[in-house]
Amino acid sequence: MCSFPSRPVPRSKRTVVFGEVPALPVVIPVGVVVFALLTVRLVVRRRCTLPRVAVAAALAVYAAGILANTVFPVFLHPVASSDPKPLPLVVVPFVDYEVGDAVMNMLVFVPLGVLVSLVLARPTWWRVVVTAAAISAGIEITQFATAQVAAGGHIADVNDFLWNTVGGGLGFCVVALLMQFRRSARVLAPFRGPEPGA
Repeated sequence: MCSFPSRPVPRSKRTVVFGEVPALPVVIPVGVVVFALLTVRLVVRRRCTLPRVAVAAALAVYAAGILANTVFPVFLHPVASSDPKPLPLVVVPFVDYEVGDAVMNMLVFVPLGVLVSLVLARPTWWRVVVTAAAISAGIEITQFATAQVAAGGHIADVNDFLWNTVGGGLGFCVVALLMQFRRSARVLAPFRGPEPGA
């Protein structure tokens, strides 16, 4: 599944899993790396200001939170069950998919669209949407892999991917709309990424 919270993989009552991988030792370094990369980018371009660093920090925290809630829990030592293991993958869209899940998956990625729009030097709708789609696809693939290899707690679902991508696009639209008004544009200006070559 490509957003949080994901639906758990059905498990037989006779299946026992243990050896849970702790989330914090994984997601905290990921957040630190994201923050460091964005901050170095600002320093290299000589545009390292407090508002832009705040956006970098927000995106780092968001990345860590998304990872923690979409990939974990992960268990290293599943005990084999006599029942066949269901494939943790949904490839047919809009079948047995709740409206509430669609709304949640969309709303979860709206902040990503907003933050990416602020980080990119010249954000466009397609760049933000492609970024959101790539991140959602990465989560989807990771969920499938962990469910197959290490008894992950989520399933990969094409519906989540679609609605996550829609949410990213909506986040861009929010920023684009706010930039049309002089007062809100002035408020957002310090938080926006540096221009290319600056």
